[in-house]
Amino acid sequence: MPERPPPKECANCGTKIPRHAKACPECGADERTGWREPSVYDGLELPDAAWEESDSPGKPRPPDRRVNGVAWYWWCAGVALLALLVLGALALR
Repeated sequence: MPERPPPKECANCGTKIPRHAKACPECGADERTGWREPSVYDGLELPDAAWEESDSPGKPRPPDRRVNGVAWYWWCAGVALLALLVLGALALR
């Protein structure tokens, strides 16, 4: 399989790559470890707010409604099931 020439610019770090280089002189990327042609998204500069975990930076996250790591609706389902079992046992007497 013939070797492909390296791209003009490293898609990982943006450094110019010499014509016959086997790897990027800056970050060490090569065809085996992720050298690829630049994508249309490589030059896209996203604001830092795009990487925040919350959906909207100004809005606080809703509180996590869990009891002992279990969601509230599973607790309600468990209590309802327990009540049905107790009522079923009382009805059999």
